[in-house]
Amino acid sequence: MTEDPAESPYATLPDDGRPHDVAVGHALITMVEPHVGHERAYNRWYEDDHFFSGALFEPWLFAGRRWVATYDLQQLRYPKDSTSVAEPITKGCYLGTYWITPGRLEDHKQWTFAVNRRLVAEDRINHDRDHVFTSFQDKAVTVYRDQGVPNEVFSLMDPAPGLVLEVVDAPTAAARDELEKWLGQEHLPSRVTPGGPVSSAMVFRTNGPDSGMKPEVRARLAKVANDGRRLTVLWFLTEDPRDCWDFFTTEGDLVGRGGHGDLSLIAPFIPSKMGTNTYDDQLRAPTS
Repeated sequence: MTEDPAESPYATLPDDGRPHDVAVGHALITMVEPHVGHERAYNRWYEDDHFFSGALFEPWLFAGRRWVATYDLQQLRYPKDSTSVAEPITKGCYLGTYWITPGRLEDHKQWTFAVNRRLVAEDRINHDRDHVFTSFQDKAVTVYRDQGVPNEVFSLMDPAPGLVLEVVDAPTAAARDELEKWLGQEHLPSRVTPGGPVSSAMVFRTNGPDSGMKPEVRARLAKVANDGRRLTVLWFLTEDPRDCWDFFTTEGDLVGRGGHGDLSLIAPFIPSKMGTNTYDDQLRAPTS
C-alpha cells in the first residue's frame, strides 16, 4: 500500500509549530583518541562514513567540522596536572564540532541514537578509539570581535585557522550561572577584541552523557559534565594557534583571578584536511 505523501512525517513536521530559527542552539562536541597503530584506519572510517552517516545525515544538525591536535599542539595543553577532562592531558587527538538547530536537540538525539543502533548492527562502528570528552551541549552565548565577524552559523563552514577548546568548572552546580555570566559579559569581551588573535568565542553548557548512548560510552563519560559544574568555551582564531599561544598562556590565571571557577583544560587544534590522511602520521612523539 502506497503512503499518502500528505500524511508523511516529512510533509507534516515542518508545520508542527516548533522552532525553525537560524542560529546555533546546541552542539555536539566530541574529543576522541584513536588507539596507537590505528590512527589512519580510524581517520578514514570517521571521515568517509561516520562523519556523514552518524552525524550530518541526521535531522536538525546543520554544520560540522573536524579538528586535529598534532603532537606539538598536544604539548601546549594545560594545566599539566589536570585529569578531570583528559588523562593524560594530551589524550584526544581529534575534535569534532557540530551545530544543532535551537530547540531541536531532543528530536536530533532520538534519530541519532536510532541510527547508531543501525550502524552497530551493520558493523559500521570503529572500536579502536576512546571517547575522551563527548557531550551534547547547550549554547549560552557568542562573543564577537567586531561586527565584521560572520555570524556563528558560518563558523564551521569556512574553518578558522585554529580553534582552542577550553573547559572551565564552577565550584558548584549552583554557581555555574554566575560563571557563565562572568564569561559572557566580562571575561570574553575583554579578550575577544580588535587586533587580537580571536574572531569569536562561544560558551556552552556541558551536559552529562545521554541515556541513549551505549553503556560503555556512558561509563567512560560519567564525569564529562562534572556534576553540572562545567562550561565549554570554543575560541575561533585568526591564525595558527602555535603563532599566538602566548595569548592563551595567561588564560588559566585570568580565570582563577575572576573568582568564579577554575580552568580544567585548554587545548589548541587546527582544522583537519577532510578526505585526506594529512596529519595522521603527526599525532605521536617523533621517533629518532
